[in-house]
Amino acid sequence: MRKNYVLLFCLCVYVAFAQKREITSHSIAEAEMKSASKTMNLQINANTQNYDITYHKLEFTINPNAKFITGKVTTTYTALSNMNTITFDFANELTASSVKMGTTSLTYVENTNNELVITLPATQTAGTSATVEISYSGVPPNNGFFSFVQSQHNGTPIIWTLSEPFGARDWWPCKQDLNDKIDSIDVYITAPSQYTSVSNGIQTTPPVVSGGNKTTHFHHGYPIPAYLIAIACTNYSVYTQTGGTAPNQYPIINYIYPENLATVQPQLDETPAILDLYESLFEIYPFHNEKYGHAQFGWGGGMEHTTVSFMVNFSRQLIAHELAHQWFGDKVTCGSWKDVWLNEGFATYLAALVIENFDGLDSFIFEKGNMIDNITSTTGGAVYLTDTQATNVNRIFSDQFSYDKGAMVLEMLRFKLGDALFFQGVKNYLADPNLAYKYAVTTDLKGHLEAVYGQSLTEFFNDWIYNQGYPTYTITAQNWGAGQAKFVVNQTQSHPSVTYFEMPVPVRVYGANGEMADLVLNNTVNGQEFIMNVPFTITGVEFDPEKHLISRNSTMTLGNQSFEMDKAVAVYPNPSAEFLHIQMPANLGLQKAIIYNSLGQKVLESTTLDFSVNSLSSGVHYIDIQTAEGIYHKKFIKK
Repeated sequence: MRKNYVLLFCLCVYVAFAQKREITSHSIAEAEMKSASKTMNLQINANTQNYDITYHKLEFTINPNAKFITGKVTTTYTALSNMNTITFDFANELTASSVKMGTTSLTYVENTNNELVITLPATQTAGTSATVEISYSGVPPNNGFFSFVQSQHNGTPIIWTLSEPFGARDWWPCKQDLNDKIDSIDVYITAPSQYTSVSNGIQTTPPVVSGGNKTTHFHHGYPIPAYLIAIACTNYSVYTQTGGTAPNQYPIINYIYPENLATVQPQLDETPAILDLYESLFEIYPFHNEKYGHAQFGWGGGMEHTTVSFMVNFSRQLIAHELAHQWFGDKVTCGSWKDVWLNEGFATYLAALVIENFDGLDSFIFEKGNMIDNITSTTGGAVYLTDTQATNVNRIFSDQFSYDKGAMVLEMLRFKLGDALFFQGVKNYLADPNLAYKYAVTTDLKGHLEAVYGQSLTEFFNDWIYNQGYPTYTITAQNWGAGQAKFVVNQTQSHPSVTYFEMPVPVRVYGANGEMADLVLNNTVNGQEFIMNVPFTITGVEFDPEKHLISRNSTMTLGNQSFEMDKAVAVYPNPSAEFLHIQMPANLGLQKAIIYNSLGQKVLESTTLDFSVNSLSSGVHYIDIQTAEGIYHKKFIKK
């Protein structure tokens, strides 16, 4: 585990140099895990499972010069069972000053378990709705999450929040686990009037100035989980662009430090093209009725707050990663942290698709190679998390497994299904009314991909998602007469959880005159042989040249081309009860096959490669295979 001081050192170095290099999945993951290097004793809060939140009115008063928040949170909810109390996640360090239901003041207790427990005026029956108003204030805690930060940029104060995965409760009373999206929110931020405030959604009216303060109102009308609600406030410059295509256009609003605007504006100008790519591959931007945009902040990476990604800088890959989350993470949110790859694997893969479409195939292959090297640097590790791992921030945001392995699993699914079926399956996943603006788990994606593929993907998901490790392939190739080649595939596994990785295996073969052919070997067992049509003599071979597969130290070799022809001729199945097949290079040309019993008596003759032996008696038989190149003697057993 990384220690906090190591992460903070890396953060300082990262912030200083991030503008000079592309963001990697490792640095994005390191930022998103936020320095919590301990296993947290935080599960889904059972005390918040008896109600469903439908609306929040969030009123915050802040001053970037001080780490302090005063708030009033008005929550409308529906009881899922009869209730006498309602519990909110609420940091011990914050203090509630009043709780009301209408004009009625309610009693409440702030326990030592980061909860605010409110006693209702009467039993609330299941299916009914009510609204509570909580007023509170305090200094949000420093607990390793960096959930509510007061700092400076270029001498100017700033406040920003980052609640993923468990930090929303640090600055407002909420229900923060992954089982309840709020249908809509209104956010009111009151701050000194010289500053610009940012939150999710759109400003419905101009800010209201009162004395030395200014209140900015944002409305977000799409379902949103608590961890994606965010605010920021400083002396932002605002740079506006347009996304989408008519008639579905929407503003891209960027909140940038004034000292950085001129430098980052050319980088921001790539955002509309990335949006266009994602819309062409999948569907229209999910929040096109509101906005997209960025807000600069002080953490060493980015965070996909719905409609406004918070960013430390604006490299193309970081823009691409956080923008991808608007589909995968914000519209369709992972249903548990065990399924976090549905957020991070997709975002990492879409950022790689930007490389493929903007920079070309060679750059895409190089990116995939880097991911494969990271994934296979250890012999174990699954994409899907265990219950224990799902409470560990470092494991949740593992660049090796949640990000890179999740992304490469998607690449392998794309290769296995083909582009048309893969992208259609993902489109169907995003459009599913049971998932859209709601939650998904791994089996939901699997079901949609199986529906378009028409075959089970259980074996694939077991091998690559739920179990661990990767294969190492050893493949031999051999010219097999005119127009054919023979391939033998063997495989070892890095981890015992997988017996065999069944997967189409891509190989490339070359000829002496510049010929090239790409082949796919549908490998399911060890020692499997493939006879493939190749219209030239093979002089060179290459394993997985475009990096479609997760593997390590795999080899492919070309066997001796002047092989003994006798080894190229075989009969099977052997033993056989009914039929016999002669396998031989096409250029040999079968003239006839004569079968003799153990006494040397001729018992059968055939001029075809496939023939019945049903009439033969049981026991050992001998077959002379007569060809234009000579006679080959084989033995087989009749069952």
